[in-house]
Amino acid sequence: MTFLNSHGPRFAFGTLTVIPVRVTRWDRDTARAGMLCAPLAGLVVGLLAAAAGGLSLSLGSGPLLAAVASAAVPAVLTRGLHLDGLADTADGLGSGKPAEEALRIMKRSDIGPFGVITLLFVLLAQVAALQHLYERGWAHGTVAAVAAAVTARLALTLASRRGVPAARPEGLGAVVAGTVPMVGAVVVGAVVVVACAGAGAALGGYGAARYALAVPAALAAAHLLLRRCVRRFGGVTGDVFGALAETAATTALVVLTLG
Repeated sequence: MTFLNSHGPRFAFGTLTVIPVRVTRWDRDTARAGMLCAPLAGLVVGLLAAAAGGLSLSLGSGPLLAAVASAAVPAVLTRGLHLDGLADTADGLGSGKPAEEALRIMKRSDIGPFGVITLLFVLLAQVAALQHLYERGWAHGTVAAVAAAVTARLALTLASRRGVPAARPEGLGAVVAGTVPMVGAVVVGAVVVVACAGAGAALGGYGAARYALAVPAALAAAHLLLRRCVRRFGGVTGDVFGALAETAATTALVVLTLG
């Protein structure tokens, strides 16, 4: 079997965005191909986020509103599912309950105090980082928005690698967990790091080094959260995937503001 098939991009866009793509297959082979294509979905989301921020800046809105625009687009294009997953995961981790009860807490439609606080600080961090980058120039802000979105979806590719179990027998986590071969994850990760470093190099200065550091740092942060969730819940869920994406995106943006 090949790592990729023609249904992979459909799966990636159909499950990770609201872009109207019909998912015609829902099996583990397609899930594997889809998660390997996840950064491609991130690229489209990032380009649209960058376009919103750049347009806002060109119309005279200023860096802050441009940052808000760039942060809002990914939320809209995922129906807020990644942010909702982040909040639910925070509630589950913060509950102190056994795994089964924590998973039930995560499935509730309401958001608890841990989730609210986590959402508040994550969104503040994203907007603050993007504002800082837009203050350096429109190119810095837009390239960062694209890199953050791609890195966020790359974190999902790595979280779908073999050896990472699902916490539930149903849901997105159960479909994609353990589907991605390690070699495929490494290849996709290397492509993303090189591409982001190349984009950073175009900005001049230490751009290449900054982006080459930001992507691994973001993946490291997501990996730490993944390990915690696997130990706490017994595996991954769709909510955990959302939390990983937001964690990676936020970390990438924060690292890009340094130096």
